[in-house]
Amino acid sequence: MRILFDTNVIMDFIVRREPFSGNAETAIGLCMGNNDIQACIAAHTVPNLFYILRKHLTLEQRRDILLEICRMFAVVGIDADKLVSALQNDSFSDYEDCLQSECAKHFEADYIVTRNTGDFAGSTVPAIEPTDFVDMLIIATTLDDATELVENHEESETNTDTK
Repeated sequence: MRILFDTNVIMDFIVRREPFSGNAETAIGLCMGNNDIQACIAAHTVPNLFYILRKHLTLEQRRDILLEICRMFAVVGIDADKLVSALQNDSFSDYEDCLQSECAKHFEADYIVTRNTGDFAGSTVPAIEPTDFVDMLIIATTLDDATELVENHEESETNTDTK
């Protein structure tokens, strides 16, 4: 699975913004601990956060945290093609959200994880709330675990029958 995290979810994660931080931390944590999930952010998320975080953190703190964010996630660049495509896309009223969508499309993301799913109604990549994303991962993991238990049980019965 491939995921793009919107700026608002990363912001919730960094500043522990309530009541959203728990869902952001869980969603990001589940991705970081799962080799089957590739997570990214759009390149413009970094300068946007650098600016927004000035109200919360010192210059050194912002640099350290954003360097760590860049290590945690793939960073999808913005080039002229994405900029022009977003400018020509009239499905979005918010240009920044359209750029997020363009980056998600380029990354071949399955979902954009955001608290503002309505802002992505025009996106070709579906948007999902962090809580719904976490629920989806938990259900998928539970199903995988259940399937593995059934397969192991069937295998042990087959081995018992052949003895």
